[in-house]
Amino acid sequence: MQSHQPGRLVGKRVLVTGAAGAIGSATCAELRRRGARVIGLDRRGGEGIIQADVTSSEAVERAVAQAIEELGGLDILINLAGIGLPQDAGAPPSEDVALTLEVNLLGPWTVTAYALPALLASRGRVINVASGLAFATVPFASAYAASKRALAAWSDALRMEYGSQIGVTTVYPGYVRTPIHAAAEAAGLSLADLVREEPLEAVVRTLVRCCSGRVRRDVATTRLGALEIGLARHLPALVDLVILLRLRRLARAHRYDRSPLAQRMIKRWGIT
Repeated sequence: MQSHQPGRLVGKRVLVTGAAGAIGSATCAELRRRGARVIGLDRRGGEGIIQADVTSSEAVERAVAQAIEELGGLDILINLAGIGLPQDAGAPPSEDVALTLEVNLLGPWTVTAYALPALLASRGRVINVASGLAFATVPFASAYAASKRALAAWSDALRMEYGSQIGVTTVYPGYVRTPIHAAAEAAGLSLADLVREEPLEAVVRTLVRCCSGRVRRDVATTRLGALEIGLARHLPALVDLVILLRLRRLARAHRYDRSPLAQRMIKRWGIT
């Protein structure tokens, strides 16, 4: 792997979705510090951020066109926008399920489609942010896990079809303590202690590193994260067992007492 040199990003034109979020704002700041020209896209507008909802094709088309015009082209697209809402995998798909798929899968797909002509012109790169949960599934995050696994598959298809002219990288962060988990935590379904936490700074460093040098296909944000993803890919039953044992331990410690969703699963598994 080539070492990252800050000078390689000077003048690079970058569009970042989810730019108002914790990871997005930190990534934009670090890219700017390294000399890149960055415009964000987010539901919440702000300085350096164009307001647009990635679930609206019309809004995305306008926002991407505006960003490309202001930047004078586009070298790098980072698809970071995402949401995570708790669900019961056995219940009929709700509006929350549809919204999760729209934001996490169809959002990157739509933004990339409108950005693609400019990226092809610059022979640029697309960086899609999936999740370690694309492979290591946890309870109550069915739509999130499905959307991130699908995002990885779509990234592979994009690379197959356009990889002769653009770079396509999929990044797999682990659990990072950010507001994306607020809904799950409010429902008594925090991922804390169920999966290992990774620092936000590790994700930002990885995303910035992926913006220059050799284009890499699949990237974890830490070495331990890479090991965990490898285990989940090749020994999925073992990883499932570890997650269930952790859930059993947390249930016995009364971590899920206020979550009806978790209580129903605990009853099904006979955890006492």
